[in-house]
Amino acid sequence: MTRRDFIASAALFPWLGYGLSSIPEAETGDPSVSEFSKRLRPVGRILEMENWYVWCNSPIEGPDGKIHVFFSRWNASKKMSGWINGSEIAHAVANSPEDPFQYVETVLAPRPGYWDATTCHNPHIQYIDEKYCLFYMGNSNGKTDTKRIGLAIADSLSGPWKRPDHPLLEPGSAGAWDDHCTTNPAFVRHPNGQYWLYYKSWNTQEYEAAKGQPIRGNRKYGLAIADKLEGPYRKYEANPVIDFSGKGNNRQFEDAFVWREKGRFQLLARDMGVFNQEVGLFLDSKDGLQWNEPLIAWWEAEHYIQQPPAPAHLKRYGRFERPQVLFHKGKPAYLFTASQGGRYMTSTGFLFRIV
Repeated sequence: MTRRDFIASAALFPWLGYGLSSIPEAETGDPSVSEFSKRLRPVGRILEMENWYVWCNSPIEGPDGKIHVFFSRWNASKKMSGWINGSEIAHAVANSPEDPFQYVETVLAPRPGYWDATTCHNPHIQYIDEKYCLFYMGNSNGKTDTKRIGLAIADSLSGPWKRPDHPLLEPGSAGAWDDHCTTNPAFVRHPNGQYWLYYKSWNTQEYEAAKGQPIRGNRKYGLAIADKLEGPYRKYEANPVIDFSGKGNNRQFEDAFVWREKGRFQLLARDMGVFNQEVGLFLDSKDGLQWNEPLIAWWEAEHYIQQPPAPAHLKRYGRFERPQVLFHKGKPAYLFTASQGGRYMTSTGFLFRIV
C-alpha cells in the first residue's frame, strides 16, 4: 500500500481524531505471522454513537447493494460491563463499507420471561437457504451461566425477525468441558450440506476456581452439527475441536469467526494468551475439525492507529475484538472489529480493508 493510499484512507474519516500508522515491520519474515495479517489495511472507526457502547459488528451485503451491519449496543451508563445485562442488537446501513453507517432500528431487545430476558449480544448474520439468519447470544439472569445461542430468521434484512422461544444450543451436563454456557456463535454451511455451528464454552468449576486471575476459566470451542438449519444440533463427539489449555499458562481464545476459502476452513479469533491478549489469531483446517497452530491475524491497535492514552474506565483499550468478515463476490473484502475508545470514549466498530 502506498503512502498516497494511506492518506486517501485517512481522508475518508477526517473526524477520527487520530492518525493511521504504517504497517508494522514485524510482519516481514516472521513465521508466527499469517498471510492474512499482511492483507489488512486500517480504515478507521465506525458506528461512534453518543451515550452508547457499540460491539459485535456483523456485516452483510444486501440485495440493494448497500452494507448492512447488525451490532450490539448498550447504554453508556452501564459502562463496559453492560454487555452482559443490557445489550440489544441493532441494524445500521451504509452505501459502502467506508461510508458512514446510519442506525435503522433495534431488531432484538431483551425479552422478560424468556431465555434472552436480560441481554441480546454476539450477532452473526448470514444468508442461508434464501433466508437471513441472525445467530446471537442471550441470557436470562444477567450473568454468564445462562448464556445461550439462539437463531432469529427473516425473509428480508428489514425483518420482521422470527425469534426462538428456546435456545438453539444448550450447554453440556454438569462437569463437562462446556457445562457453563453456549455463546459466541460461528456458522458455516458444510460442502456436504450439513449446518455446522461452532460455539464457545468453558467448565464452571474451572471458572469459579479462577476468580481473581487475569483470565477466568479456560475458553474452548466446540462444534454442533445439524441436518436442518433450525436444528436439532448435535454436538460433535470429539469436542472441543479447539483447546489451547495444553499450551499451559491458561492460554485460551474467543470470538471465533469461521468461513471456507479455497477448499479450506479459515478461522479468526481474539487471542487470550497464546501470543498475548492484544493481537488476533488466524487458524486454518482441511476438515474444520483438526486445526493448524495459531498465527497472528492482526496486531495491537498501536500498530495501526495513534490515539490518546487509555482512560481509567476502559480496561480493554488498545486491541480489536469480535472479528467479522464482509464478503464481496464470495471473497473476504473487509474485516469488522470492535474496539474501546473513539470520540465518546466508549466503544465502537473498527474497520480494516482486506487487499
